[in-house]
Amino acid sequence: MISRSAAFPAFAPLFPVLAILLFLCGGCGYRIGMLGHPQLKTIAVAPVTNETTAYNAAAQARSILCEVFMTDGTLKLTHLSTADCILYAKVKSLSFSEVTWSRDSHDFVPNQWSVKITMDYSVILPGQAKPITAGTASGSAQFMTGPDMEIGRINGIRQALLAASKNIVVAVTENW
Repeated sequence: MISRSAAFPAFAPLFPVLAILLFLCGGCGYRIGMLGHPQLKTIAVAPVTNETTAYNAAAQARSILCEVFMTDGTLKLTHLSTADCILYAKVKSLSFSEVTWSRDSHDFVPNQWSVKITMDYSVILPGQAKPITAGTASGSAQFMTGPDMEIGRINGIRQALLAASKNIVVAVTENW
C-alpha cells in the first residue's frame, strides 16, 4: 500500500502557483502597451489638400485626422515645427450613390445615400524627402437626406472622413 505522503509529495500545493507563473512568463509574443514606433513619440498633421469638388473637405479631413490621433493616443499630436514626424494627406476622390428611394408625390426620389472617400497619405521625418510610410485609405458612410440635402451630405462626408482617418491612424501607428 502506498502511503499518502508518497502519493502527494510535499510540493504538491505549489502546483497551482507554478502553473500561474508559467502562464504569466510564457506567451505568444503579445505586447502590452502602445504599438507605435519606439523612436517616434509625436506627430503633426500638415494641411490636407483636396482634389475633389467637395466644399471644405480638406479642412474637415485635417480636423478629423487630428481628433483621431488624439483619441488613439499612440502618438502625441503637436505643432509642425516640433514633431518627430509629419503626416501629409490628400483627399483624392469622393463619390455619392443612392441606397434607397421613396415616393414623393408622383416621383421616386433617393432618401438614403452612400458616400465613399479615398485619401492618400504619407508620413515623413522633418528634413527628409522619402516617406517612412505611405498608402491609400478609404472610408464610407450612409446618410439620410432629411429636410436639408446639403446638411445630410456634409454629415455623410464627415462620417466617411472619420472612417478613412481611423484607417490612416491604424496604418501609421501599427506599421512598424
